[in-house]
Amino acid sequence: MTSSPRPEPMPSATPPSAADWPELVSELDCWGKAGRIAKLWWRDDDAVAATPELAALLRLAGGTPIALAVIPALATADLAASLLDAPFSTVLQHGWRHANRAIDGRKSEYPRGIPAAVVSAEIAAGRDRLAALFGARALPVFVPPWNRIAPELLAVLAEGGIISVSTIASPKTPEHPVHMPTGLGLIDVHVDLTKWKGGRRFIGAAAALGSLVAWLRRVRLDNAASDPAIGILTHHLIMDRETAGFLDAMMKLIDGHRAARWVDIAEVS
Repeated sequence: MTSSPRPEPMPSATPPSAADWPELVSELDCWGKAGRIAKLWWRDDDAVAATPELAALLRLAGGTPIALAVIPALATADLAASLLDAPFSTVLQHGWRHANRAIDGRKSEYPRGIPAAVVSAEIAAGRDRLAALFGARALPVFVPPWNRIAPELLAVLAEGGIISVSTIASPKTPEHPVHMPTGLGLIDVHVDLTKWKGGRRFIGAAAALGSLVAWLRRVRLDNAASDPAIGILTHHLIMDRETAGFLDAMMKLIDGHRAARWVDIAEVS
């Protein structure tokens, strides 16, 4: 009598602290064996001008789709001009002016207590500003500064024409922990490559791969009707050489694997 195969255990709520490149290949191989394609997308925050750091980011990306979260009130015309030769890039609305309004606690431009009328006016002004600078390249996707927005303000975004919100997913919570208003989607990033405490630097390949593998496995083993894209988060203004090297290696691996591909945010928004 043959025994039934043992089910693969669900990943723990907290991602493993480390992984290596062969583990990523192994996880993608599991996607391939299941006849599925793992989707990844790239978000880079805080773009305002055509800086040398942004130029380096775009060279690194090559033809890989990248979504730039642009701060509307600070965005310059030279930023728009610099993207003319980067057709693979799109623009997201990164708050209004990336100003902290939280009286206490963690930073947020849109914490509890901000009047809905103020938020509505800023959303409209931001959308108009980005449309004037970037045209159709600017998507109605809202990235709240510091990845935080009071839940009661989500309805204001939907009423203002925003179709999706992008924050950062927590491995300790469900994929959609907050009830989203009708018509408003959620397109989170999952792996932040920056270590913020103790210096703004690369988190390290082992930690980055550990988080990426854990999220890929979580999505693969989930019973959702569709597979969400796993988001990678960078900040070009503080990107170090180690982060760039990791991204270059990851892009080559993803591009060369039959069960993985980079997607434009427009495909999943």
